[in-house]
Amino acid sequence: MNKITAAITAVNGYVPPTVLSNKDLEKLVDTNDEWIMTRTGIKERRILNEPGLATSDMAVEAVNGLLKKRGIGAEEIDLIIFATVTSDMIFPSAACILADKIGAKNAFGYDLAAACSGFLFSIETASNFICAGKYKKVLVVGGDKMSSIIDYTDRNTCIIFGDGCGAVLLEPNYEGLGVIDSVLKIDGSGRHFLHQKAGGSLKPPSHETIDAKEHFVYQDGKTVFKFAVTGMADVSAQIMERNNLSSEDIAWLVPHQANLRIIDATAERMGLGKEKVMINIDHFGNTTNGTLPLCLWEWENKLKKGDNLVLAAFGGGFTWGAIYLKWAYDGI
Repeated sequence: MNKITAAITAVNGYVPPTVLSNKDLEKLVDTNDEWIMTRTGIKERRILNEPGLATSDMAVEAVNGLLKKRGIGAEEIDLIIFATVTSDMIFPSAACILADKIGAKNAFGYDLAAACSGFLFSIETASNFICAGKYKKVLVVGGDKMSSIIDYTDRNTCIIFGDGCGAVLLEPNYEGLGVIDSVLKIDGSGRHFLHQKAGGSLKPPSHETIDAKEHFVYQDGKTVFKFAVTGMADVSAQIMERNNLSSEDIAWLVPHQANLRIIDATAERMGLGKEKVMINIDHFGNTTNGTLPLCLWEWENKLKKGDNLVLAAFGGGFTWGAIYLKWAYDGI
């Protein structure tokens, strides 16, 4: 029998209908469209602002669409790995809530928190479950309702983030398609530069933490940018070198959508022109765990069986990495 690899066999995404444009932000904070576009490449982002809706509700939309495309029922899912930093509540997990909402009665699951690298780490985790022969249908979901932890009076963060969710299904493959290699990294010293100050066991919620706005995202933008540019580019180049891939061999770079300048630097390091780079930051912003699957969803009809893809991300923590995979089906 040929070696088992874990291949993506279906992808789908969902973004909320409400658009928050740069012009809208000009009314909330001291900024303007030109300033935002020049520094980030973002024109607008989507916001889940309907009362009573959370991250799992976006996942339901993404996953139900995926199941329909693949022609399977939720009861066939063995495992759900939900990459998120904005689960509906501290516990139970978003994976647990999602399983209930879609009727995945035969699956177990859990959340994986690695900031913006969470979806990448989840793909690697799912791949190993499949390659071990343990499970045959693993659902990896990446999504965040970032608007729930953003201070819309802080122009360092409110211009960057949006809400959205994407999902992929991984299944065994015997043709050498799917996840081939990965380079994944963490460095906890980066926690000082990008984090949520309160809400955890270190600083439980209190009147003081709420008054000090410590439940919102804090970011030292210049430091994060410096580390992200180097980190994403380094691992992307490393995975190409390790697998003897030239720029001509790569069909697509699928980069985390944090900042257009970071994306450009990574592509340049890999020797790729913009025609080989998936970019949707202009209309979705940074959806954190949602960026990579949303890219795959938007570009699905352009993907061909056997295409070499490099997925790369950088997130708070710091966390970062790259995955090399061969696409398993012709786009639909």
